Amino acid sequence: MASSLHQLLKEEGFEKGKLLKNQPDDSTALPIYICRGRKSSEITEHKDEKTVIRNGSSLFSSFKPKSDEPVIDEAAIKAVISILGGYTGRYLKDESYRAMVKDKCTSCLLSRRKAGSDGGIFMNLELGIESIDKLVEDRGNKKELRMKLLRNSIRLLSIVASLNCEKSRNGSTCGVPHSHLSACAQLYLSIVYKLEKNHRLSARHLLQVFCDSAFLARTHLLPDLWDHFFLPHLLHLKVWYHKELEHLSNLGNALKETKMKALSKLYNDQMDMGTAMFAMYYKEWLKIGAKVPPVPTVPLPSSSSYGSSRRRSSESHASVSSINRNLYQTVFGAATEWQSMELDRRIRTSIDICRLEAEENEFKYENYNQNKKKTHRRSSSSHIYSTPRTELLPETQKSGHFRFFSCQSRPKGCLVNGKIDVRNNSMRNLEHLDLPLSDLSKAIATICSSDVLSDCEIAIRVMTKAWLDSHGDSTIEAALTKAPIIEGVLEVLFASNDDAVMELAILILAEFITRSKVNRQIILNSDPQLEIFLKLLKNSSLFLKAAVLLYLLRPKAKQMISTEWIPLSLRVLEFGEHLQTLYTIRCSPQVAALYFLDQLLTGFNEDRNLENACQVVSLGGLNLLMRNVEFGGVLERNKAALIISCCVRADGSCRHHVADKLNKAALIELMVGNCRDSNGSVIALLTELLCLNRRTQMMKFLNELLRGWGGLNTMHILLACLHKALPEERPLVAALLLQLDLLGDPFRCSVYREEAVEVIIETLDCEKCNEKIQQQSAKALTMLGGRFSYMGEATTESWLLKQAGFHENLEDSFQKKEIGDNFLDEGEEEIENWQKKAAIALLNSGNKRFLAALSNSMAKDIPNLARASLVTIAWMSCFLHLAGDKDFQAMASSILTPRLLESSNSNRVLEERVLAAFSLQQIRKSSGDIFKASLGHSIISFL
Repeated sequence: MASSLHQLLKEEGFEKGKLLKNQPDDSTALPIYICRGRKSSEITEHKDEKTVIRNGSSLFSSFKPKSDEPVIDEAAIKAVISILGGYTGRYLKDESYRAMVKDKCTSCLLSRRKAGSDGGIFMNLELGIESIDKLVEDRGNKKELRMKLLRNSIRLLSIVASLNCEKSRNGSTCGVPHSHLSACAQLYLSIVYKLEKNHRLSARHLLQVFCDSAFLARTHLLPDLWDHFFLPHLLHLKVWYHKELEHLSNLGNALKETKMKALSKLYNDQMDMGTAMFAMYYKEWLKIGAKVPPVPTVPLPSSSSYGSSRRRSSESHASVSSINRNLYQTVFGAATEWQSMELDRRIRTSIDICRLEAEENEFKYENYNQNKKKTHRRSSSSHIYSTPRTELLPETQKSGHFRFFSCQSRPKGCLVNGKIDVRNNSMRNLEHLDLPLSDLSKAIATICSSDVLSDCEIAIRVMTKAWLDSHGDSTIEAALTKAPIIEGVLEVLFASNDDAVMELAILILAEFITRSKVNRQIILNSDPQLEIFLKLLKNSSLFLKAAVLLYLLRPKAKQMISTEWIPLSLRVLEFGEHLQTLYTIRCSPQVAALYFLDQLLTGFNEDRNLENACQVVSLGGLNLLMRNVEFGGVLERNKAALIISCCVRADGSCRHHVADKLNKAALIELMVGNCRDSNGSVIALLTELLCLNRRTQMMKFLNELLRGWGGLNTMHILLACLHKALPEERPLVAALLLQLDLLGDPFRCSVYREEAVEVIIETLDCEKCNEKIQQQSAKALTMLGGRFSYMGEATTESWLLKQAGFHENLEDSFQKKEIGDNFLDEGEEEIENWQKKAAIALLNSGNKRFLAALSNSMAKDIPNLARASLVTIAWMSCFLHLAGDKDFQAMASSILTPRLLESSNSNRVLEERVLAAFSLQQIRKSSGDIFKASLGHSIISFL
């Protein structure tokens, strides 16, 4: 089974738009989350067959690469480049981000002003940065100047980056470590190559930043990238670190300070080592033709440097999250103390992590940043994911207005009499609770005001039990659906790591949302950036239920600004085929995922929408979406089709894969299912998929579409669709219907063809149609031209200019190459035959009215439509002699010639004048004496 879109493309023999020899599937998996499309036979399998397991130091999917697979998956490489490129790409677009990066690099060099006079290296770095900023800020520079600035920047920055060679790696210049200078230079080299659109090399230089100075990169230069890209591989170190901190909290102040310093250094050294190892690992991935490198293993550090006993190495590797009992007996006390501490840890009643973190921060900032103020993080008794940063800058306080949970705990019996048995099934936990009314009142008071997380978690259990027992009682509902209570439940969701409690909170919030829109708004107002839901969607146990809860809220795109939403939504889409039950609510997580993706790909501005769509493609999401076109409800299938069309528009290279693999019968079935609704999403997708550069593949696609579904006639279905389509959809449906009809004999009379041509003529009437219809009419004419690049861009105009001898003047050398490759292709004869059939059908069926409609749309001078009409006349004029008799040709000449002469005037753009002259020349060839008789001698001389 192919693992990704690009692997499938490679199997088909395509890479960067060129046909390659078929190669065996030798790809391997990437140790970050990338979607894996499953075969239809696997859809009904349980999701626990694909669980996340820990292997060495990283989290891996249970789809493991075979040991004999030597070649790296191209989609995995593209995913890495896409993720890394997002950070350098932001530098090019965001002025405030550019200033921030420059300030960070400058702050690393401040010691230069305090030491020595050797400023040559610093001057090189500063000049290189200035050159890059000029390139970014002034994109209008001449090509020669831009190339000069690029080369100069690369030369200067490469000099600085070379300081990190083996001989001088541990040295410094004017007090600044060479590793810091090199890291800054590598960062800007990454930006330079991003400007050059060398994305692979740009990504390699960005990874080199973490190789040169992992500490500086992860804490100061690129902390967001480190959190997103490297931290998932190193979470076991954080878990270990925080457990060590918990046990140090009971020591005396003097001993604790000494051991915390040693522990912090040990932790940071190991984290730096792991970061550098994974940076080198991914650099190997990005080598062209590279073999699969071994996955780095980052073991837990030895504790001997701050304690008096050493873990056995086998224990470190066997369980990265386990705590060695012997270590604690030696460092912290006897076995009885260990047992006591274990009991306290399990019931979370004695360790104050918040106080511990405050003391840790005090130590860190006294040692590394004397002039900075201390800040505190929100924490909880079980929250182990906050990173200790003992480095250059203090942590910024997390935004939001949630209260801090101190971790001082009270005995659990203060709220509920009797023991609560903690099990995996949160519903079963409530079965044996017998709650008096007073306990519910205490739970409500606790959830609204207590800063003790464990008490609030018990309050969630009490409230949930009361809700279940009430069976919809209005008194209980009124008591629980208050804003402070809902906000309190959200705070517990954010702080807790108890899956059973979080599941109960999700279930009760879902009930609240369905009861009132006011409750929905309270939740959205309390968590405007959906930080709580991001946390829940990362939870491997609860992410499907969390997705359903979020779907009930119907958030908008403006609230989903994090770059993590795309991979998290695709994860839900992949594993969410089974209905989730939230008490009285049953919903498919896949419905939720499609809603999220629809928001992410259509709810922002055009640039952000395209970026998100490209991310879906690079993460392998197309296979999942194509599966959802085949299965599910009509609304969800339409949404999947719309999302696929967005992806194809954003990344045209995936068009061929989708056209080949998508189930065409499912699309026809979907059109039939939309009997009362618009088929806009299906038409949009079909329109994109017909913009193929190879006529043979396009003919294959049309023939598969023509086969229909369930014995029904596809053309009849499209004709019915044409009659009920929205005005702006009609031209595209007509163009699609006409192309299917042209698979037959263009000289034979056809009702479908007559209807399609009639609609095209109507939509060319500029006086009756609005701007949107005019744009779609222009697109329909472009489709009928039948010539496209590999990326799906129309090339009919470029081909005509080349035929007219204008191709020498084309400035875009890349476009020239692409055109040349396209039209020297062996399929040129098939394209000409197609255009011939299309011209005959349009001219015979449309006759005088069609030509007049084209002429009138040119006269109205509506930019897109006028140009498309001129291009259509130009390519059709090559086949004018094949349509009708001399009377028809005379009529065509009389209609088109005056308008083409107008377009030949000197006040028109050069390309339009060339196209008009080319059309007049073709009409002259086909009409002969008739054409000459209608023109003066001066016009003939011009031609």
